[in-house]
Amino acid sequence: MMPISTTHWDSAAHLKTDEDIQLYLEACVEEAEDDPALIIHALGVVARAKNMSQLSRETGLSREGLYKALSADGNPTFATIAKVTKALGFKLTIQPTQL
Repeated sequence: MMPISTTHWDSAAHLKTDEDIQLYLEACVEEAEDDPALIIHALGVVARAKNMSQLSRETGLSREGLYKALSADGNPTFATIAKVTKALGFKLTIQPTQL
């Protein structure tokens, strides 16, 4: 039996347009349900796709701090999430749940 060969998958490499990014974030938010870690992960992927250094300048947060906050072990504040989403060109909204 031949060993299976795999390659590393990086979602950030496939987010080329603003529409790609929006659809990716929408899908992650929908799938996350009550798991905020998935949303934080998705923001980290988008941040890498858009250029973490540029995002650092736009948010006023250090590049290292952003990597840490948006990592699997990160626990960003709401203020950080708000700054990141705004710098990425999105706004946070609240909508009623669908009954």
